[in-house]
Amino acid sequence: MLSVPGTVQIFVCLTPTDMRKSIDGLAGLAQTVLQQDPLAGHLFVFVGRRRDRVKLLYWDEDGFAVWYKRLERGSFRLPAAAADQTSVTLSAADLAMLLSGVDLASVRRTKRYRRAAACATA
Repeated sequence: MLSVPGTVQIFVCLTPTDMRKSIDGLAGLAQTVLQQDPLAGHLFVFVGRRRDRVKLLYWDEDGFAVWYKRLERGSFRLPAAAADQTSVTLSAADLAMLLSGVDLASVRRTKRYRRAAACATA
């Protein structure tokens, strides 16, 4: 399984992707469709039309790396989003559940403490 640092943002492309695309094609989609810099160290998730294949693209300090998974049965359940959205952002825990076959819509989260955002003082 993948280990994703907490500082890495994870972007899921919601438009179906041609799984024949190589690193350069996926990096181009990260720029054009997701409007993100593929060299920024973020992780980009692309899913095929049948949702049985997924590719993850990331910049690894000195080059791109791709992680690929093909399901023998079933499909990946992408998070729900508005009709005009081209991407969603996931946490590392959500990505792990997505890749393990968990439907994120069925996950029930309990209340947790969250620190309030810092107030800007002028």
